[in-house]
Amino acid sequence: MKNVHLRNFLILAAVGVLCVAVPGVLIHFWIIDAYTAQILTLGGINAIMAVSVNMICGITGQLSLGQAGFMAIGAYSCALLTQAGVPLAVSILISALITCVFGIVIGFPTLKLQGDYLAIVTLGFGEIIRVLLVNFKDLTGGANGKQFPTLLVSYADLAYILIVGSLVVIIALLQNFLRSTYGRAILAVREDEIAANSSGIGVFRYKMIGFVIAAFIAGIGGALYAPFIGFIKPDLASFNRSIDYLIFVVLGGMGSVTGSVLAAFVLTYLQEFLRFLQDYRLVFYPLILICVMLFRPQGFLGMKELSFVRVWERLPEWRKLLGARLRRRGLSKENTDANAK
Repeated sequence: MKNVHLRNFLILAAVGVLCVAVPGVLIHFWIIDAYTAQILTLGGINAIMAVSVNMICGITGQLSLGQAGFMAIGAYSCALLTQAGVPLAVSILISALITCVFGIVIGFPTLKLQGDYLAIVTLGFGEIIRVLLVNFKDLTGGANGKQFPTLLVSYADLAYILIVGSLVVIIALLQNFLRSTYGRAILAVREDEIAANSSGIGVFRYKMIGFVIAAFIAGIGGALYAPFIGFIKPDLASFNRSIDYLIFVVLGGMGSVTGSVLAAFVLTYLQEFLRFLQDYRLVFYPLILICVMLFRPQGFLGMKELSFVRVWERLPEWRKLLGARLRRRGLSKENTDANAK
């Protein structure tokens, strides 16, 4: 059993290192140009936000429309702390913790609500954050935003490694959390609150845990966004951004972390690839969403996860099938040559 766990850990660690190190090296040596590197890095930020939304909507089973507000809190907190001379790594961690505090303050009174009521309250929270950022002009620059110290935009390889590396760590920690007792309790609450409550699971408690974790991840996403872009505006907390992140989750699959990550990267690149269509490229988002809702309403991966361990376990079977096909082709070719003679 220990050997199996060690093997699985080594497989996942190798995949994570490859996803971070190989593109980072290619960016460093200009094999991947700066424009493509920026798209990949922005895709990493969108993927972090997609994981945050999936944590509250797909895994906890609550509908939240205010995750962009948590992202804005993390972004402005990190930018202000960095401007005050705090090291970037410390600023990111403190910003995520500040966002957690806001998650507790917002979640405690609102998580007793369900469905549309919770969605409306979280939507109002995002709008409150946006209005506050607009009006505190001395601190945030008002509606026009404010320029903050840019530490990552000049170092494309460092930006990619930091942001995608953070994404890999978040996915690894979240997957391990979901396999723990707390994670299984959250999944039980998502499936049936009444049955979970009758089994002794504190429904409100585990909803709160999922909500705070989602806020923490959103805070990290915002804290990474601020030094990467170098310019942030109150629109970061807008309703449209929350909907964009929700679309990533719906397309990837509610409850599938890897599905939402893949959808975030694909749609981020697709939006840049279709830039020659100007504003018409925005039509593709609703078209893709409509097609998915019609033909695969559960999303691309549904509630399943992309497992590299399963791929590794099935390699011997695929090798046998490939060998059998090659042998059949060889025999058929020999018979054809014999008949021709």
